[in-house]
Amino acid sequence: MTRALKIVPANDTFAALIAFADVLDGKSALFISGPEVNGVKPEIAELPDTVSDDTALILETSGSTGTPKRISISREALIASAKASSFALDADETSSQWLLALPINYIAGANVLIRSMMAGSQPVIMNTSLPFTAEAFARMASQMKAEKRFTSLVPTQLGRLAQAIDQDEFLLEQMRRFDAILVGGQAVDYQLLGRLEALGINVVTTYGLTETSGGCVYNGIPIGDTQFKLFDDRVSIKGSVLANVETDADGFFATQDAGLVDESGRLAILGRIDRVINSGGIKVSLDRVEQLAARVTGVVDVAATAINDVEWGQRVGIAYLGSPEVADDIAKALANDLGPAGKPIRLLRVDKIPKTSSSKNNLEAVAKLFEEIN
Repeated sequence: MTRALKIVPANDTFAALIAFADVLDGKSALFISGPEVNGVKPEIAELPDTVSDDTALILETSGSTGTPKRISISREALIASAKASSFALDADETSSQWLLALPINYIAGANVLIRSMMAGSQPVIMNTSLPFTAEAFARMASQMKAEKRFTSLVPTQLGRLAQAIDQDEFLLEQMRRFDAILVGGQAVDYQLLGRLEALGINVVTTYGLTETSGGCVYNGIPIGDTQFKLFDDRVSIKGSVLANVETDADGFFATQDAGLVDESGRLAILGRIDRVINSGGIKVSLDRVEQLAARVTGVVDVAATAINDVEWGQRVGIAYLGSPEVADDIAKALANDLGPAGKPIRLLRVDKIPKTSSSKNNLEAVAKLFEEIN
């Protein structure tokens, strides 16, 4: 059996909502493309007119480390993800509302629409074609009327909100009204989380991929029937939320992420396997490097990469946007927290950090910055 595949651009959110109704009813499948620009549709590599019944949604990964790839997700996995999230958040289906703040051609944004459809509620929709601002977020959040309120953000967005709340009481009030602000896609600075918690803002850190229908581990705890295991520090996931991906004999999908189980039994993500370097026999997370460097006063944006080194194996390289005077401060902060292995061997001040369309650091492009100056 097959079903028709509809194509909807990312900036036509209302068309996507209508299409998701058919997707959840099993009537058709959906591919959400990039946005239309001035009425011009984005270029799309060849797609079939119909797909098999085990495909309900096709999304492209963000491509932060290379060429984007398409992931096929079943209707059952989408529903399992929505139900697991609803249960974990105690999101009563009759009184919950979501705020859309992320592009819907990525799984976190698509999930906001799916969860809204499952709850039978109208999401409040930000214009994700425009740059994200704290003012716009607060204004749209104030339009939410349901008893329970939720949203999904990436760490960059959360950081911008955190910077603004000290001078914006209205924003602080709106953030406190959310039952949960989900944040994922990249590592989040634990000091930032602690500051927001002290202000009465409930942030739930999530871990997941397009291949797991989005977040499947909340605050280090698997949701629904999700299970995880570690093999050579690599995280593997099993459960009803898995997309149509290759698994091992036990049903586990091997991710490209490194992790560990902390003292409380929670899963902690160290970063991508290729983002955890071995420097002189010591493992250093480049995601952690970025977190620490971003705290330094005068740093606006930062990206870390691995630089091959004959003596150490790999060393840290940092590209940053900010004041030229803070380079030494960055190096000192990293050496103090991570030791000699975490101290950058090269600091590069840039006009901007290369980004993907989903505002993540373009890791491939960042690495090339250092190749160009060799």
